[in-house]
This record gives sequence, structure tokens and C-alpha cells, in this order.
Amino acid sequence: MNPVNRRQFLKTAAVTAGVTIVPRHVLGGPGFVAPSDKLNIAGIGCGGQGGGDLGQMSKENIVALCDVDWERAARTFGKYPDAPRYKDFRIMLEKQKDIDAVTVGTPDHFHAVAALAAIQLGKHVFVEKPLTHTIQEARVLARAAREAKVATQMGNQGHAMESIRLLCEWIWDGAIGKVTEVHAWTPHPVWPQGMGRPAETPPVPATLDWDTWVGPAPFRPYHPAYLPARWRGWLDFGTGGLGDMGCHIFDHIFWSLKLGAPLSVEASSSIFVPGTMDWNKPKNTETYPQASIVTYKFPARRGFPPLTLTWYDGGLMPARPQELAPGAKMGDTYGGALYIGSKGKILTGSHGADGLRILPEEKMKAYRRPPKTIPRSIGHYQEWIAACKGGPAAGSNFDYAAPLTEIVLLGCAAVRAGEKLEWDAANMRFPNLPAADQYLTKDYRAGWKV
Repeated sequence: MNPVNRRQFLKTAAVTAGVTIVPRHVLGGPGFVAPSDKLNIAGIGCGGQGGGDLGQMSKENIVALCDVDWERAARTFGKYPDAPRYKDFRIMLEKQKDIDAVTVGTPDHFHAVAALAAIQLGKHVFVEKPLTHTIQEARVLARAAREAKVATQMGNQGHAMESIRLLCEWIWDGAIGKVTEVHAWTPHPVWPQGMGRPAETPPVPATLDWDTWVGPAPFRPYHPAYLPARWRGWLDFGTGGLGDMGCHIFDHIFWSLKLGAPLSVEASSSIFVPGTMDWNKPKNTETYPQASIVTYKFPARRGFPPLTLTWYDGGLMPARPQELAPGAKMGDTYGGALYIGSKGKILTGSHGADGLRILPEEKMKAYRRPPKTIPRSIGHYQEWIAACKGGPAAGSNFDYAAPLTEIVLLGCAAVRAGEKLEWDAANMRFPNLPAADQYLTKDYRAGWKV
């Protein structure tokens, strides 16, 4: 019985019996949550960000933990000693019937297979960004969640911040006029990229289930070059610097400028050539490059002109705006964005447009802020928990997160293709370069599917 049904059953039973319902805060004090109102949450991927996600949900019941590396997950395991432990989420979902909701904090290549399995069993899901490893997976996941009527949220935590709402309100108020350009960047990757596959085959650590870690990807021998936290640059497992930070930094751009699908996307990048500087040798097919620039073209939308969005990673940056005071930092530690409008510019940080300000400072001081019209968030994780219990949909539910993720992954496809890609969103294809359609989906190893 899910949490909503439990509450409704208890309420109905009490009314039928003529019992008076005493308010919960009277019985348990302020902030008390009745056991019947708690979600039973299982974590898939508990050692890194997944463990942090579970920590934000610890007032609920953490009833199961799944991770392929029990040494890396040990800290999270220690916080929830009563939760059964698993290495394969498929066994967990089959064996444990008390799970209401699932968090997925695995490497990118694992997101869709884990989340879809949970959705098909009627479980609510919270999935770290990027939502999926491919565009095809994003569409499958969004459709499945919609059909199953489960509560969803992607882990782009900045979507709940006050600053992203202020940015939207300012843009819609015309604070800088019509926005025709946005430049966005991150210093990532902060892990190795632009390299070939290691030849060595060291032994697998005793605490690691390597076969399950590889999961749906083509099997390869274990090497510490892939984990922990180094998988993001490998094509089979991650989505590079853009995939890591794009769902954060593009989030406020996507929302404030009401973006849909782009018309085209193209990229330039550093090139890794194995062995020598012979440019006739094939490009690296194992990892994303050390740095890239990706340019998107979006059509006019209602109330918005056509937009050029340019992404920079690996230390590349847009030109410093002349309106920015000497010594002032562009963005924050994780990156930022520069909006260029017909009447001015807005500079932001990375997550949730944190630190946003109009340039120059004189315009910022003179700007009369509009009324706050967007509902404020109760918290990124709290939104999802409330949605699981029958409340409104979370802000970055999959109907929002999937199209956002698509834009990010289109950039990844352009980096891999090395040519301009025209995008037919309705039919999910690149009509000018059909060979690049291979980057929209992938093959799955036997025993794993989406």
C-alpha cells in the first residue's frame, strides 16, 4: 500500500468508526511525522552523490541500499544500519516489496535502466543529472513515468533556489530587453579526458562487483581509470563536462527563456590523436575531449527572439564583458552564464543562477525589481517527497527534466560528430547527417535493457 492510500485508509476507517482525528502536531509536537506518512525509500548508488541525496531524505524510512562497491558505500551503509544491502538493484526490487520510492545516484550509463525498472513497478523515482545517457532514454523514461503516474525529480538542485526564480522574473520583466545570446561555461572536466583505453588489466578490488558496475555498457576489463568519479569522461559511461554541469547551468537558461528544441547544434573541440601528431589518424573514440565549444541555434518562441546559446568547457571561456568591473569574477567555482539582451546584460553563477546581477552595477542598483510571481520552493528534495505523498509535481519532474537533458545530450552528440547537426526533434534524427543518429541511442549488453 503506498503512502497516500495508507493515509486515506486510516482516515476512512476512523470516520467509519466514529473516532475523532487528533491533529498530528498535537500528538507528536511540531515537525513530527507519523510513521504512516513516511516514504519507504531505497537508494541505488550510495557511495558518492547518491549518498548525499539519501542524506537529504533521512527523515523518511531508508529501507534498502544498493551499491556495487561496498567499501565506497560504507559511510552511507553505516548511517542506515537496519537497511538491507544489495549489489544488484534488480535483486533488490524483486526481493523487497516494501519500497515506495527509489533514488538513482549511479554513473550516467546506469540511470535509465535502474529508473525504468523502478517505474515499471510503480515506484517513485529521483534520478541524478543528467537524467539519462542518451536522448532516446530520456524520452522513454519521461513517457514511462507519465504512464505510471509516479512522482519524479531530476537532481539539478539549483532548480529550487530563489535566484533562478528571480532571474526568470527579471527576464520576463524585460530587465535587459530581448535576449538574443547566452554564453555558458564550466571549468570541468576536472577528471582525465582526451585519452585512450588503458592496456593494463589489474585485479578487481574484492569489494567491487565490476560486472554489475559495467551493467548495460559493453564489457571491458576493470581499471582504476574508470572509478570512482573518473567515469564521466568515458563515452561508454559518462557525458563529459557538458553532461556533468549542463543540467545545472542550462536549467535557468531553459526556464527563463522558455526554450524548446534547438534547430541545430555544432561543436569544436580539442583533438586527441593517439601516438603522434598525425592529423590523419582517427580521433579518440573512448573519451570526450579535454575542452570543447558547443553552439546551439534556437528558433523564435512566443515573446522571445531567436537565440544563440554557446557552451564552453575545459577552461575555455567567453570574452569578458567590458561592463564587468576589473577584478570581478565571472561566475563561480563551477561555471556561470552571461545573458546578452537589447538593453543590457545579466551575469550569473552556475547552480540556479546564483549570484545573478545586471551589468553594469549602476543598472543593477537602479533596477526596480518586479513582484515575485513564481511560487517559491519548499526545497528540491522536499518537493519530490511531497509529490510522492500526493502533492503537486516537483519542479524538475521528468516532463521538465527530459527536454532539458535532451539539449545537453545534443551538445554531447555534436562533440562526437564534429560537424554541424540539424535537429529534427519530432522524429529524433539529424536529417543532414544520418550517421550521427548513432549518438542518440545505444546498444545494451545482454541482461540489461531500456
